[in-house]
Formats: sequence, structure tokens, C-alpha cells
Amino acid sequence: MSGGLRLFEGFGVELEYMIVDRQSLDVRPLADRVLEAVAGRIESEVEVGLLAWSNELVLHVIELKTNGPAASLSGLAGAFQADVRRIDEILAPHGARLMPTGMHPWMDPQRETHLWPHEYSPVYEAFDRIFSCKGHGWSNLQSAHLNLPFQGDDEFGRLHAAIRLVLPLLPALAATSPVVEGRRTGFLDQRLEAYRQNAARVPSVSGVIVPERAFSRADYETRILQRIYRDLEPHDPEGVLRYEWVNARGAIARFDRDTIEIRILDVQECPEADLAIAAVVVATLQALVGERWQPFALQQAWDEQPLAEIFLRTMRDAEQARIDDTRFLAGFGLDGPCTASDVWRHLSTALLPAPPPALEILLDQGSLARRILRALDGGRPLEAVYRDLCDCLHEGKSFVSV
Repeated sequence: MSGGLRLFEGFGVELEYMIVDRQSLDVRPLADRVLEAVAGRIESEVEVGLLAWSNELVLHVIELKTNGPAASLSGLAGAFQADVRRIDEILAPHGARLMPTGMHPWMDPQRETHLWPHEYSPVYEAFDRIFSCKGHGWSNLQSAHLNLPFQGDDEFGRLHAAIRLVLPLLPALAATSPVVEGRRTGFLDQRLEAYRQNAARVPSVSGVIVPERAFSRADYETRILQRIYRDLEPHDPEGVLRYEWVNARGAIARFDRDTIEIRILDVQECPEADLAIAAVVVATLQALVGERWQPFALQQAWDEQPLAEIFLRTMRDAEQARIDDTRFLAGFGLDGPCTASDVWRHLSTALLPAPPPALEILLDQGSLARRILRALDGGRPLEAVYRDLCDCLHEGKSFVSV
């Protein structure tokens, strides 16, 4: 992606959406039909102006992404929104539409999973053979990815250190998956609970989601990538998966394009909300890289385990998760225990001159997962809530609980 870009000189955003039946909202395996409608033949990726559309592991998911690095996050929400509507128009004759949120609320992955059968299928078949992709952690897992460039080891180390500190706080903003198989799971971000267990057969593939302390390319390859490749070799002797992207941590280094990709954000109810989250995350990373509250050496010193403990709390309780580690909070300019919501309110106020409206709704009313549960507690049927969410995606508006 980066093409020689320095820190924060470019941004790559990827948003994944489910394709569902317009009436029943059950998943529909139509991603190849959408791409064929634009390209004239089935392709794995199609350039569509400012964005590109591409396939994912399964046929009921389609990804929209910036067509190369964008110079700014400003204006991207409108581009994504326009393409969401265009895809909905393509799907309409098939009786289908797009659905947001990180997980389908009643999909049965054993029965409804259809892997992408076209280009790159050997890769997906290898994943399926080793990990069995007919599970929520593989086939019911829609996310937003944020790619940030770096140049050289110093920039990589500073960016990686900052991202490691922010990762535990991300589910507090981005949780959208509180219901799976028609029931509440106890996790507001059940997608991440499924994600962190989907490679359990080879634990080094995902680690504890928060990456290990690695602040140079050589160190990263030794401590993380080579260990993954070594552990995978008995299951993948042909090396089909011996690439950087097999790494399933919450943020992964992509040295092939000099970026770090943040992967643990649930996709929101509309692109405006996803880009609002991206804006405050980027502002926070810029402040950390600039050592606003804590020097680089102290950021480097954090082991992954205490960060993973905070991450597990925000996965479960999202914005209401209580954070008691005062050393961690001091790294963001805060004193004393507080909730994850308090942290993000502080960061939004301190770093954004005018928080986007979608972010204000999120901070005032809670994560989308919390708003979904509030709607269900108010007596709304599950199908009705998710039909409203589909409408929010098509219309480009936030889901507001009452």
C-alpha cells in the first residue's frame, strides 16, 4: 500500500459486509455475482473508482476498500456509502441486500458456509483443511481494517508500540456483535471471542491477539512470523500459507507493503461510523507516536499479557469495561481507574477539534452492541432490529437507541 509513504501520510480502509436475503435476512452466497456484475466476469477484485471491491473467504461476504492509500480519511465515508448503495442495487434483483455488524445474529456456519471457489481457492482450502472454516471464527466474522504506512525500522517500531497500547481499547468503541445463533453470548464483541480462538490448533498464529514486543523488522520476523511458519509446517508442508497475512494478531505487520494493518474493529452500522472510529484511533496513535503522554521507551516496555487482560475486559463489556491499571491509563494522560468509555471521551475531547456526529452518538449512547441490546431489552424482535440495521447501512445513518 504505502509506496514509500511516511507515518500518517496515507490510510487504507477496508469494510466487510454480509450479503443477506431481503426478506428473511438469512445469508446469501452471492459475492461472486456482485463482482461479475461489475467486471463482466468473476474476479476476486474489481476497481470501482476511489474504491475496490473484493471477495473474502466466504461467498456471503464482500469487502469494500480504498483503491490504494488515501491521502486523508476525510471524504471516505461518502465514497463507501455510495458503493454500499450501488451494491444494494446490484443485489436487489437477486432479492438480497447488505447487512452490517461484526456477526450475523442467527447464521448456522455448519450449514450455510460456502467458501470462495474461484481464484485463490487453494489458500482458502488450506485454511479449511487445517482449521475447519465452518465455524463462526472463520465464516461469520465481518470487520473493518485500518492500514497505516511506515518507512524503515524507526517508524515501524514507534507505530507498532503505539498500536499495541491502543488495541485493548478498540472493542470499547467498535463492538457490534452481542448476539450469535439467536442468543446473547455475554460478550458485546463476540466476533473477537470467536476470532481469538479460530486458530487454536496452531496457537502461535494468533497469539494473545495483542502482538509481542517487536520493534524492528528482523525482530518481528524472528519472534512472530518465523515461529508461525515453523508451527504451521507440519500442517502445510507445501507452504501455501507461508505469507505475512497468515498472522492473525489484532494488528499485523505487512512488510510487503510497509504497513501495519489493524484488524480487530467490528464493522459498524454505516461507513460514517466506521470512519469516525478511524479518525479518533488515528488521532490517538499520532499522539502516542509523538510521545504526548509517555516516551517511546515506556511504550516499548509493555508486555503483551497485561494488555491482553484489558483487551478481554473490553471484548466482554465494551465501553463499560472498568480499567484499573493506572500505569496503562497514565500512558493516555489519565489518573485513576475509569471506564473504557471515559478513556475514549477523554481522547476525543483532547485530540479532535470537532468529534464527528457518529462518534458523539457512540460516546453518548454506547457501542453499537450496547444499542442493539437496549433495543432488544425494549421488546424489539431480533429480526426487526437487524432489518433496521440494514436500513441504516443503506441510508448511511447511525442506529440510535431509544
